[in-house]
Amino acid sequence: MEKRAYDIHAKLNGEISVKIIPGHFATKHSHVSHCIDMTGVKSELGAAKASAKLLADAFSSTPVDTIISLERMKMIGAFMADYLTHSGINLRQEIAVITPELSGDKILLRDNFIPYVKNKNVLLLTASATTGQTVQSGIAGISYYGGTPVGAASIFGGKFECGVPFVSLFGVGDFENYSSYAPVDCPLCKQGVKVDAVVNSYGYSKLV
Repeated sequence: MEKRAYDIHAKLNGEISVKIIPGHFATKHSHVSHCIDMTGVKSELGAAKASAKLLADAFSSTPVDTIISLERMKMIGAFMADYLTHSGINLRQEIAVITPELSGDKILLRDNFIPYVKNKNVLLLTASATTGQTVQSGIAGISYYGGTPVGAASIFGGKFECGVPFVSLFGVGDFENYSSYAPVDCPLCKQGVKVDAVVNSYGYSKLV
């Protein structure tokens, strides 16, 4: 499977790249035609800082009190908070970065985390937002706990409406023939094509 992999680079910074593997993959919400391996962006210091800078620049005019980080994005979230506090509307602002528990797709905040969301301007950060369900659920959770959702950001994003500004470093138009389907509608399944791997925020597990 890895022999099919190739790299694509962010348009605004060629030093940021993700690995693309074409095939047939199952995620929590859908079946997709490509696996986007973001391990380097999430794990390597230089890539994480560069990614955080681009995402932070998109929200330099947005008031942010808290960044909610999902899908192992806390390092990027911390760098984003640092960049945001060095310029723009958030200059010298104290910004918290928290990772809530999840119950299914729903954000679950313990009492000690609620003060970082209630009556705060909250930015949602996630690794992948293909269908928009994770982002929409996160925004609903922020509102439920009394926060004001002010934006959402991801490394890879699809096309959807979520009610707040949404930015991503990579999108479905950055490589050819990307497709996403509800599992019951997946044409690859209907053709009898086996699933190559199960994909989540930690990576992928090949199916033998």
